[in-house]
Amino acid sequence: MILRLAWLLSRPGSTSPVVALLPIVAFGVVTALLLAVLGGAQRFWSWTDDLAFVYQALAVIALMLLVIPLATLGGSAARLSVRRRDDRLATLRLLGATPRTVAAITVLESGALALAGAFAGVVVYLALLPALALIHFRGEALGTASVWLGVPVVLATVAGVIALAAVSAVLGLRRVIISPLGVRTRQDAPKEHRVKLALGAAVIVISVLAMSALQLAGSAVVLIVVLAVSFGGTLAVLNLIGPGIIGAIAKGQARRAKTPERLLAARGVLESPKAAWRQVSGIAMTSFMAVFAGTGVALVDVVSNGAGGESMDPESYALFFDIRTGVVITVVASFLMIACSVGVNQAAFVLDRRELYLSLNRLGMPVTTMDAARGRAVMSPLRITAVGSALCATVLLFPLVGITLIVAPLSLLVIAGVLSVGIGLVWLGLRATRPVLTRVLVEA
Repeated sequence: MILRLAWLLSRPGSTSPVVALLPIVAFGVVTALLLAVLGGAQRFWSWTDDLAFVYQALAVIALMLLVIPLATLGGSAARLSVRRRDDRLATLRLLGATPRTVAAITVLESGALALAGAFAGVVVYLALLPALALIHFRGEALGTASVWLGVPVVLATVAGVIALAAVSAVLGLRRVIISPLGVRTRQDAPKEHRVKLALGAAVIVISVLAMSALQLAGSAVVLIVVLAVSFGGTLAVLNLIGPGIIGAIAKGQARRAKTPERLLAARGVLESPKAAWRQVSGIAMTSFMAVFAGTGVALVDVVSNGAGGESMDPESYALFFDIRTGVVITVVASFLMIACSVGVNQAAFVLDRRELYLSLNRLGMPVTTMDAARGRAVMSPLRITAVGSALCATVLLFPLVGITLIVAPLSLLVIAGVLSVGIGLVWLGLRATRPVLTRVLVEA
């Protein structure tokens, strides 16, 4: 019976098959990038010479800069089209279905989509192996044997993606199980708590203090753990406090709104600050990463041009150019994540608000106004998010490299370039998903 209900609920129905395809694409990107990142990093742990620790520490930083956003994207994929699923599951609850039945259906549906996406991601990872093997570090290519993780690790990664999907889906069921009528009539408005803001600020302060005390680390293992926890914790906390911040700003924008699109955009953010945050979380991670990219490039430039590059031993000289290679790879992976996140979340945003757009259309609101409001609901929080994330990265990096490298002309140029591309991808995502809005209105 549960399998039959899960199959009926998983069908796109009258909306679009894209509703089911979106999370599959997202899970595919998450799996492929995660496997590629882990495969490239594992080679560093096979080195045992004096510079091995430096490479391993840099690998930890890169992993934290990518794995946390990948996990966030995976969680977002599990919550795509949440309104559509919640409505149908809430109807089942009102008809007498037990919480256990609803939970089982949700896990089956989310797990099936994650499995399909993870399988596609493994195929993409296998196709990328030859290209990954050609990447040079320490003067030689990594090689296929180094970037291939092995069947057990690949299967464990797939299982982890499915588990992430299942946990995210079950956590999203709390409203349905507690108040199915509120969900069905859309009377539940998510609220953000000041406790999250206080907790987020505390984590950032602790991370900065930990980075300042790195020289006191008693061993290499402790140093790597501090780096991993500091970077990973700061990235994770951005997702914790982000919705509350953009929600508070949207309240002021709603009070000051003087045009329909401004009011509609602010109200759209206030309807669900978490959903609004998911629209811009990709640029938050990219902005955070941009500061690291700019500082890394500036460091390479200073060492190679101003620190006697020819007098350095070959291994140390190669290290700084390997840093540049790592920066480029990390930024490219970040762009892939933001492109996927923007496309998936923007299309899902329209599909999840299908009834709202249909009602506005029947009231006579032009499509251009609705589209302008949709763009403003994304671009306004985007600017705040980009600046805030860059400031967090700057504060975290300051104890390590000082302010001189962070604000160096080359560093600022790289930061501006990375942010411009990231914001451009968001803008293109908005433009590319406008046909989805038009289709929703035409099919009404």
